Amino acid sequence: MNSPSLTDLNAFVAVSRHLSFRAAADAIGVSRSSLSHAIRGLEEQLGVRLLHRTTRSVAPTEAGQQLLQRLAPMLRELDEMLAAAGGDTDGPVGRVRINAVESGARWLLSHVVPGFLRRHPRVTLDLVSDGRLVDIVADGFDAGVRLQEMVPQDMVIVPFGGDVRFLAVASCTYLAENGAPKTPDDLHRHRCIRQRLSSGKLYRWEFARNAEDLAIDAPGALTLNNNRLMIEAAEAGLGIAFVPEPFARQALEEGRLVALLAEWSPAIPGLCLYYPGHRHAPPALRAFIEELRSAQRS
Repeated sequence: MNSPSLTDLNAFVAVSRHLSFRAAADAIGVSRSSLSHAIRGLEEQLGVRLLHRTTRSVAPTEAGQQLLQRLAPMLRELDEMLAAAGGDTDGPVGRVRINAVESGARWLLSHVVPGFLRRHPRVTLDLVSDGRLVDIVADGFDAGVRLQEMVPQDMVIVPFGGDVRFLAVASCTYLAENGAPKTPDDLHRHRCIRQRLSSGKLYRWEFARNAEDLAIDAPGALTLNNNRLMIEAAEAGLGIAFVPEPFARQALEEGRLVALLAEWSPAIPGLCLYYPGHRHAPPALRAFIEELRSAQRS
């Protein structure tokens, strides 16, 4: 059996990432027919179907997913080796793919991305805002952005943005009608705006004071999965929300919301950029990390 070409392997990775022949063809600059021909040839060479195809969707088969998980990091490492061998004197080149929670993506866009793109014109940045806790290696990302407590232990982390705390907040209208909770246990007698995580689970509200830690299954008729929507619902008097303080700061300063149980809400380590510790970061990612650290110092 002849070995598959790098062109065909890159074509497979592109289709698997974009889940679309049209988008993948546009991304790598070939026609859809050429891309389809390359994938068929690769499947024939390997003797296995790599992609499920319908008239509306494309997705890797189980065999395709297994190949993708091993192939994508190898192709990135090959690109890094070729860039290093070429004596990249004009700075890094290529693409940086980062999966980030919305708040992290907003911080990076404000503090890091403008300077990074200006200083590194040969690098493209693919910043994906996603509430899911993804496997950045398996999904083909160079790095991720999450709260530090959510990052796997085998990752290198670069903290940014400072500590953060979660606050229970409610409108004056709601508090006038229902009173304010004095302790976290009092929340069981209130209407709470619950949060559903991307995993499908309901988020338990976590409180701490001195040596006492509490996790509350907040009761309530309304469940949302977006912090900004939870703020709007709280402002409308629909109940008590539990959100990261930065999301509520403006509403608190303008008096639309009131912070509750603040003494039970200590700060925790905030956001970080993280990447696999078992391999070297590619030059473009190293440049992004340096820009991030520079923004922290300024």
